[in-house]
Amino acid sequence: MVTGLLATPAYIRASLTHSPGDVSATVAKKIARQEVLREGPCSFTFLLTEQAVRWAILPPEGMAEQVARLVEVSRWERVRLGVIPLGTVLPRGPMNTFTVYDDRLATVEIFTGRLAFREPRDVETYRELFAMYEKRALFGDQARERIRSWFET
Repeated sequence: MVTGLLATPAYIRASLTHSPGDVSATVAKKIARQEVLREGPCSFTFLLTEQAVRWAILPPEGMAEQVARLVEVSRWERVRLGVIPLGTVLPRGPMNTFTVYDDRLATVEIFTGRLAFREPRDVETYRELFAMYEKRALFGDQARERIRSWFET
């Protein structure tokens, strides 16, 4: 799925449908957290598979809004957004969503929570995986054109 930092409010809400109770506060927090993409010293590189982008958790109009959001964010100065199209040959398939923060921390998301890796060997494994996927991803105009093409009818 698309990470919360890149998601529209409707997409975030839909991704939380299995969460108990009112998720409004969670949605609001995730939207507020997106400000980190525009403010502060960090830059971000996101890699999404075609399957993640195309996984329809919203009706077509909601997915169209999500696609527009991805295209918009891909143009921001501190964001690099890469996509890996279906059919790209990968020596190792993506089994989980993971985030590499730096050379000290990587996290892996699973259905029941998030695992944090701080051991240098573990973090390096995820850095290497990320670099491998990054080499095979499309960026910039190529990524935007591909994302749009997945939703043209």
